[in-house]
This record gives sequence, structure tokens and C-alpha cells, in this order.
Amino acid sequence: MVMGTLRDLQLALQEKIEELRQRDELIDELETELDEKESLIQRLQRELDKYRSVLPSAAANSPLFHRKGLHVGLGVPNNPGLRPQASLANGGLPRAGACSDLAGSILREERTKRVAISAEPTTFNSQHLMSYRSQVYLKTYAQKELIKQAILDNDFMKNLDIGQIREIVDCMHPVENPKDSIIIKEGDVGSLVYVMEEGKVEVTKEGQWLTLMGPGKVFGELAILYNCTRTATVKALTNCRLWAIDRQCFQSIMMRTGLLRHTEHMDFLRSVPTFKGLPEETLSKIADVLEEAHYNNGEYIIRQGARGDTFYIIAKGKVKVTKRNSKTHEEQVIRLLQKGDFFGERALQGEDVRTANIVSADTNGVDCLVIDRESYLQLISTLDNLKQIYEDEEDKAGVDSEFAKLKLSDLTMIATLGVGGFGRVELVQVNSDTSKAYALKILKKHHIVETRQQEHIMNEKKIMIEARSDFIVRLYKTFKDRKFLYMMLEACLGGELWTVLRDKQSFDDNTTRFYTACVVEAFVYLHSRGIVYRDLKPENLLLDSSGYIKLVDFGFAKKVGHGRKTWTFCGTPEYVAPEIILNKGHDISADYWSLGILMFELLTGSPPFAGPDPMKTYNLILKGIDAVDIPRKVNKNASSLIKKLCRDNPMERLGYGKGGIREIQKHMWFDSFNWDGLRNRTLKAPIVPSVKSPTDTSNFDDYPEDEDIPPPDDLSGWDKDF
Repeated sequence: MVMGTLRDLQLALQEKIEELRQRDELIDELETELDEKESLIQRLQRELDKYRSVLPSAAANSPLFHRKGLHVGLGVPNNPGLRPQASLANGGLPRAGACSDLAGSILREERTKRVAISAEPTTFNSQHLMSYRSQVYLKTYAQKELIKQAILDNDFMKNLDIGQIREIVDCMHPVENPKDSIIIKEGDVGSLVYVMEEGKVEVTKEGQWLTLMGPGKVFGELAILYNCTRTATVKALTNCRLWAIDRQCFQSIMMRTGLLRHTEHMDFLRSVPTFKGLPEETLSKIADVLEEAHYNNGEYIIRQGARGDTFYIIAKGKVKVTKRNSKTHEEQVIRLLQKGDFFGERALQGEDVRTANIVSADTNGVDCLVIDRESYLQLISTLDNLKQIYEDEEDKAGVDSEFAKLKLSDLTMIATLGVGGFGRVELVQVNSDTSKAYALKILKKHHIVETRQQEHIMNEKKIMIEARSDFIVRLYKTFKDRKFLYMMLEACLGGELWTVLRDKQSFDDNTTRFYTACVVEAFVYLHSRGIVYRDLKPENLLLDSSGYIKLVDFGFAKKVGHGRKTWTFCGTPEYVAPEIILNKGHDISADYWSLGILMFELLTGSPPFAGPDPMKTYNLILKGIDAVDIPRKVNKNASSLIKKLCRDNPMERLGYGKGGIREIQKHMWFDSFNWDGLRNRTLKAPIVPSVKSPTDTSNFDDYPEDEDIPPPDDLSGWDKDF
């Protein structure tokens, strides 16, 4: 009887356990389904927001497209200083007819091609910046505090350093606007950001009222990042007093403060024996990773006998060095240290027991630059192996001999691969050899000059004509005439990765890993030469006939060298790194950020940061990857790599340490990946496109014939070396 009861209980318990297991599985399935639906809703909402901004005003004003919280004074990137970018297949431009067919595509196509943005290349050189001083305008203490608080309350500008904010406050000039005057007009090109001191304004878009604003508000801030048109009108309802700063002044403040800080840090480091003999590139990285710390008068910075792993350089103030007397147990002052002196250097070598006390001895406190052992060891390297990888290659490649005498008239147009504001991309063949085909990128010289992109175009030509990598599209030859520039490129007829992603919505782990690895190999090649790419996204990745990925469109690429930075704002909003947004200067680490964004988008179907307008996207980026809910479908190792690539601090990103880009290749997500097979092209691609002949354009959209009015001649001579 008892045995029977126990057996019944065991059976009942097993049934209950099985029931709970099935319930857990159901909950997991429902949660996964919920994640997918939430992701779909977010993507659809973002697309609705984008469509509203480009559809005719009647449709845009309909309830379907209404949204709250529209950002004030933002810009549309289609004016001087902005370069539409897509892939080579689209001539670096959005798809033809994108605006007219958006309404019809909303139900059948969630994804739209993104426009990349570039400010005018910076005109300041570092020597000029060091001596440049913006004009200071007198303000009362109350006015300074109002402006400062308005900046600190603004989602974007609050991320600036307090020293930069102080300079911006000092340099803002007064603006008076009478009642009923227009402060910002929708569609006008803007270069000023405003802070309201007195008065009231109303904001409208396409004649529709949006909101009211009063004192202590910032508006128009996108204009200080790059040249853009205003997307809303701001009208004074009363007499208004405002303070304003223009883009050139703002950017000079950002660049100067960054350069001064870096130069000062480098000078400090050169005086430390531990760092003597290190390459300038390594020294520059250490200078970037130094953190600032403040210690009040009398505060202990280091205690004798304690363990520590931190090295200090005094940037401001004085400290005293003391030791305990073994007999009296009283502290005795050994010496005083001041600005430029350093202590704790043995901690970097592993000796972590402190042999003396270091005490702040300045009434105003002491400011120190600090670096810990882990950060130091991550950066220190006497030899950068990446620089040696390609040293056996030819010093400078150029036009292949078979194309040296080729003329533009020797080419025959076959079909259009892409169109846009800058021009077209045509599939062409050489008359004497119809067994091969090429992509001819045709750029309007007048439009390049109008948008001030001459430097970027020349960079693109120089970098691509010398590039020899299986993961970068070849540039074989360039031509020019009075109206156009021509780039004869390798034709990748497998189509754009963007198109494949659009059709499949997202990729699985293995497919994403293959495409990411192709990009990593392209970056190995570029970064070893000190070249930063700056516009990674699916639109700029083409598939060849084997399904391998090649990097295209080098309009934003730049040779900055090793250990150096560049300052021009450029990239696609969803992909730009925080340091680009904050104008802190950037280098190859910005490419590692975008690599993490690309991984996220390929795995999930949408980037982690995407707002209804560029400024909202930038504010999301500044909140960081930790604020993003990574969907369950992204596995633990992939999530780990994304987070390590998308660290806010560029110096902390995987790939930037002493191991270089090899750190990425060795990450767990790439465990067992066949890198040699990829480089040798023996590894089978996950998706092999159908390409039936050298002139098969079936993997591209159809485009109408060119009916544009020919652009005006440009004979200014800026392109003499093209």
C-alpha cells in the first residue's frame, strides 16, 4: 500500500515536472516571438518616421504619419558639404526614384538606403589652431549660467567637456530678433546653434504647428556638426534675445581643446624614462588613454605599503612625498613634486607595493593624469606587426599596363547599375575585349565643387588606384572631361549586400560571420597603411560572382597615418562613432565601432541606433551600446564582440590594443573560422549569387535612361591630378 502511494507520488511529480518543462518551453517561444515582433514594430516605426520626412506634405500631414516630439532646427543632408553615399552600384547615391515610390514600398519593403553625410573638410591646421582664439563676448554671470545650464540640459551638448562648454559660453554672440521675425526658416542652409535668453518662439514644419519654446532652450544644434538645411521654422512670438555660435567657431573650439590636451599629454610622457624609446604611435595611444583625476589639499593619493597598479603625472599643483620613520612611526617629508613630475611608474612594471606616501599639498588641489597597468599593457608594443604584413609588396601601385593607353572612347555602355545626384554607374566593356566588363562611375564635377567634396574625391582616387586587396574593389583607370570625372572599376555583379539583407530581413550567425570576416580582411589591409575607411554599411559592400564581399565607395576614406587623428564629420548617421559626433578627432578605431554596428544589423535586420532624424540618432549613440536591448537571437559570443567593438572610449575597443586587429580575429565568435580558407578563397561563401555572363545585371535594379540636363562645365583645374 505504501509502495503504491510512493510510486503514484513519483509519477505525479514526473508529470508535473514535464508539464513545467513544456510551459517553460512555451514561455521561451512566446518571448522569442515577442522580441521579434517588438523588433519589427521598431523597424516599421523608424521607416514611418523616415517616409514622413520625404513624402509630399499632404501625405506627411495625414494622421498616419503624425508623430510627437519632432526635433527642432535639424537638417536634411542635401546641401553643400553633404555627400550622398550608397554603394558603388548606385554611384554612391540613393536609388533612383526613391522619393516617388516610397509610399508604394512601405508595405513591401521595410528597408531604405541611407544617405551618408560629410562636413566640409577642415581648413584648420594644427599650428593655426594652437594660436587661434575665438572672439569672446561679454556676459553677466547670470547670462553665463543660463547658457551653461541650457547646454547641460540639451541631450547632445551635455556630452561635451566642461572646459569646452565654458569656451562655447564665452564665444556665443548676442542676437536680437523682433516680434514676428523668422529666426530659422525651413529649407534654409544653417550654420548657427541658438540659446534663448528672453522671449517666446513657435516651431512649425510644413505649416503645421509643433511646439512653443521659451528661455533656457537650445535649438538648431545639428548645424554645428555639418552643413545642412533646416527642417522646421522658428518664429519669434515676442521680442527675443538669443545667444548663438557658428559651426566654424564651435569646431575650432572642439579641435583646439583636443589638440592642446593631446600635445600636453605627449610632452609629459616624453619626460618619463619608462616611455623613452617607445614609437610615437604607441606614445600617442597612451596619451589618449590618460585620465584626469583631482585630489583636494591634504588628500592621500598613494599610501605607503598599499598595493596599487596606477601611474601618475602631475598636470597641475604640488604634492609631498613622505615616509614613515621606522623608529618614531612619524611621517617625514622626503621631497616636493610639481607639474610635470611623476610617480608610481614601477606599478606599470608589476611592482605594486607602494614605498612612500604621496599627499596633495596645494591649496587649490592637485590634478593628475593617470593610467593603470592593464590599460598600459594593452597599448604598449615595441613592434606593430600590422605594419610589416605587406612590406614585401610594391611601394606604390598604380594603373596596370594593360589600361595605360586606354581612352574613354574605347568603352561601350552596356547597362546602368545605379543613379543618383552625383551621377551614374554604368556597366561598360572595352571595345577590343568583350569577355570582360567593368563598372564606370561617372561623377558630375560641378556637383562635387558645389558640395565642396574635391578633397574627398581626390582621396578616393589615390587610395583606390593603389589598393591591391581581394576584399576591396579595384580601380583600374580614371578619365575626365569638361563636365565629368570617370572611374573605371572592377564590376561585382553579385549585387549589393544591402539588397540581399533587404530580401532576407536578417542573416544567421554563420552568414554574418563570413561577411564580417571579409570586412575585417579589408580593414587589415587599409589600417596597416594608416587608412581609415569611415563609411561602413551594407550599402557599401558588393558581392562578387563567388559570393565574397568587397568594400566599395572610398569617398570618405583618408590616409591619416599611424597614431594620428582626423576631424572632419563624415559617415552614415546610424554608423558614426561617438568621437566623430563629439568632434574629438578620430582614427581607425572609428572603423571598429562601425564593424560592431554592421554585425548587429546583419544579425537583426536593423542597426542598434536609429532615430527619426539624425540628431536623435546621435543622441542614442551617445547613450552607448549598454543602453540597447540586444535581441535573444544574437548569441552570447556575437553579443560579446559587438559590445567590445562598440565601447564608448575608442582606446578600449577590441582591435585597438597592442594585438591590433588580430584581437578581433581571435575573439571567441571567430573560433574555428577558416581565415586561411577565406584569404585563399577556398572557403565556400554562404550565398553564391547567380551571374550568368560578364554583362549579367540581373542582381541590380532597373534604371531609366539618363534624361538629366548636362551639368555646366568646370574648368577650375582642381582635378588636374585626377
